Amino acid sequence: MKAIRYSRYGGPEVLGLEEVDDPVVGPDSVLVKVRAAAVNPVDWKCREGHLEPVLQAVFPVIPGWDVSGVVVRPGVAVPEFAVGDEVIGYVREDFLSRGTFAEYVAAPVRALAPKPRNLTFEEAAGLPLAGLTAYQVLHGVLEVKRGETVLVHAAAGGVGSLAVQLAAHLGARVIGTASEYNHDFVRRLGGEPVSYGEGLIERVRGLAPEGVDAVFDTVGGDALKVSANLLAPEGRLASIVDNEVVDYGGRYHFVRPDPQDLRRLSELAEQGVVSVHVSETFPLERAADAHRLNQEGRTRGKIVVTVAGDA
Repeated sequence: MKAIRYSRYGGPEVLGLEEVDDPVVGPDSVLVKVRAAAVNPVDWKCREGHLEPVLQAVFPVIPGWDVSGVVVRPGVAVPEFAVGDEVIGYVREDFLSRGTFAEYVAAPVRALAPKPRNLTFEEAAGLPLAGLTAYQVLHGVLEVKRGETVLVHAAAGGVGSLAVQLAAHLGARVIGTASEYNHDFVRRLGGEPVSYGEGLIERVRGLAPEGVDAVFDTVGGDALKVSANLLAPEGRLASIVDNEVVDYGGRYHFVRPDPQDLRRLSELAEQGVVSVHVSETFPLERAADAHRLNQEGRTRGKIVVTVAGDA
């Protein structure tokens, strides 16, 4: 099969399209014909070696954790999926080697759920990592409740845009930081937009004078200090990018595969509760360009790599 691989850490230029052996399908896995794979910031952070302390790279590495596609062969111990089933997955292991930027991926059952029928393969590919992150933080870490006010940083981004929708579905009032260009987009998601930059504390306080009940940080750094100053008494703070959040009394969360959570996200997508905005798509051979664009950090929604060919 064809796959994108890199044999050393570096910039997008280390990514190349290569012929590689087809994946071996274990008993608890299924072989998925990849139709689309989303790009996430963690992909280029892995490529540059920033996650080496927690994720060993077994070179050469096929990048990518998100996937949507079609089952072509289930493992011998897999009754959950059959040939032809359309699936989505957050296919992460505890090391870097066998990713989703390829024509096929052997995905463990624990990483998969049925693809939402109302989403395209490109849209569906953008749901797993970002959706699971938003879902797990809002439900498990922040425990957002109806009537509360939630501040979501980078509300137009991949995780932020899904967090806004999910928090609104929980009955929360959602304030989202975003560039002015994305304010209408955030409103359509169900949030109240505020601009980044100097004066953010005053702008948020103007909307929530008593402070916010929960902050979902996807930026880190100075955003944590600002967030701590915006919390109401007993307010909660969570970050997915900066573990220094604990110094502010908050919690750090690294998303994990969970088939029940992913299946619930798929159901919510089919119900129209959440949608995935795809800003741009690239063919597999242009994965380096997709990485470059994602690394600029100004993407509305998701960037997706598509894989040609019939299932």
